[in-house]
Amino acid sequence: RVHTMLKASPFRIDPPCMYSGFCGGCKWQFLNYDKQLEYKQQHVVESIERIGLIRDVPVHPTIPSPAIFGYRNKMEFSCSDRRWLLPDEMGKEAIDKSFALGLHVPGTFYKVLDTGECLLQPEIGNHILNDVRTFIKASDAPVYGLRSHKGFWRFIMLRHSVAYDQWMVNIITAKEDRETVQPLAVQLTDKYPQIVSVVNNITSRKAGVAVGEYEIQLAGLSYIKDKIRGLEFEISANSFFQTNTIGAQSLFNTIKEYAGLSGQETVVDLYSGTGAIAICLADCAKKVIGIEIVESAVADAVKNCRINGVHNCRFVLGDIKESLSTLTARPDVMIIDPPRAGMHKDVVSRILEIAPGRIVYVSCNPATMARDLGMIKESYSVLEVQPVDMFPHTYHIESVAKLVKRK
Repeated sequence: RVHTMLKASPFRIDPPCMYSGFCGGCKWQFLNYDKQLEYKQQHVVESIERIGLIRDVPVHPTIPSPAIFGYRNKMEFSCSDRRWLLPDEMGKEAIDKSFALGLHVPGTFYKVLDTGECLLQPEIGNHILNDVRTFIKASDAPVYGLRSHKGFWRFIMLRHSVAYDQWMVNIITAKEDRETVQPLAVQLTDKYPQIVSVVNNITSRKAGVAVGEYEIQLAGLSYIKDKIRGLEFEISANSFFQTNTIGAQSLFNTIKEYAGLSGQETVVDLYSGTGAIAICLADCAKKVIGIEIVESAVADAVKNCRINGVHNCRFVLGDIKESLSTLTARPDVMIIDPPRAGMHKDVVSRILEIAPGRIVYVSCNPATMARDLGMIKESYSVLEVQPVDMFPHTYHIESVAKLVKRK
C-alpha cells in the first residue's frame, strides 16, 4: 500500500470506490482511463517483443470498453468468518469481525472485505447482494471458514443479462439444505421481478471455486438469456460467457474481421467453449468445427446452435491435441482462444503440421500469447494485433492477433 504520496502523477485520479486499494477486484481505479488503455497497449507490445522476440508488429490502440463501470455481467462474492477491516473500521466494537460477504483482499485468501457495493456490476446487483447479506446474517447456518473449511454459506454468484435485464442468483453452499436456502429464493424473487433464476450449487470440495458438484433449481429457470451481435445464448450457472457483454461486441467484430471469411472456408475453432465464436462466424463460413474438452460446454454449444438456427457448426468433445489428429482436411482458418495458460507445446506442434492458411489468435494473457506466437513465428507472420479492453480498472486485456502462413 501507498504510505505517503510525495508527488501525484498527472494521470492519477481519485477512485470512486471506497474499497479501492484494498479490494483485489480492480486495482487501476486510481488511473485515468485513457492512460489505462495506453498502458494495456504498451503491455501487449512489450510482451510480443520481449517474450515472443517478434519485432515491428503493428499493435493498434486499445479499443475501449463502452462502459467502464457497471459492465460486468457476472460477479462472485465469497463468504468468510474472517472480515478484513478498513482503516476507519479498526477498533469499532459494533463491527462483526466474524462475518463477511464480498471480495478478497490481494494476498490474503481467508479474509474477505464485507463489500456493500461493487461498482463493476449494475446497481441492482448491489441491492440483491445486500439483501442476501441480511438474510445470511440472520440465518442459523454459519458462513464458511476459508481456513477451517467448516460452515454452510460459501459463495454468492450474480449473473446479469444485458439484452433482457434478467438476473440469476446462484447460491453456493457446502452441503444440501433446501429448508435453509429456499426461503432466500422466495424472498428474492418476490422482491425483484428481474430475478428469473435462483439455483443452489453444492460443493464439499475445499478448493475456493464457486462451482458445485451438483445443482438444485430453487426458483424460476435454470438459465438466463443474453445476446452478442444479435445472437442469443442461454447461460446456466456454470457456463462460460464473456463477462463484459457490450465489450464483447468489439471483440467478436475484430475476430470476424481478422478471419476474413468469404463463405467458402472451413474454420476450426480451438477451445470453442459454449460456441459463441463459432456461431458468430457461421454465417460467413462454409462450415465451422469447434473442439472443446469440457462436456457441459459442448452441450451448451449444441444448444446455442439450435437456438440461433445455425446448421453448419459441429462440435467435437475431446482433448485438443488428440482431436486435431482426427481432422481429415486442412482448415482454411483456425481460431485459437486458449485459457490464460496458453497452448501446450504438443498442440502447437500439431497446428504447425496441419498448417491452416490463416490463424486468428485470441488471448486474455499477453505473456502466453507472445510465447505461443514466438513458437510459430517461423511458419506464420503476425500481421497485426488488436487489444480490446474487456476489463476496465484492471491490468487484464484481451488481444486478437492476425496471422498468415508464410510462403
